[in-house]
Amino acid sequence: MYLTATRPDLMYGVSLISRFMSCPKEQHWLAAKRLLRYLMGTMNLGIFYKKRGCKQLIAYSDSDFARDIDDRKSTTGCVFIISSGAVS
Repeated sequence: MYLTATRPDLMYGVSLISRFMSCPKEQHWLAAKRLLRYLMGTMNLGIFYKKRGCKQLIAYSDSDFARDIDDRKSTTGCVFIISSGAVS
């Protein structure tokens, strides 16, 4: 669980593979091995939470109104940071 909290790039793959823990097939094993290979290649990346970092909550947001030319949908995104690490 700690790994997916500090490595958001792995969260989707881990949650997808965990659905098949009771009855994994070969394709699930191959996907898990691929995730592990990716993890080995990116060991020095991650979000680090400092114990004595800034305790202030910082939030950033961005939005785009109907920019997608195909369906004219709007997009939005936000990030919340505490103690120099993103939490959401």
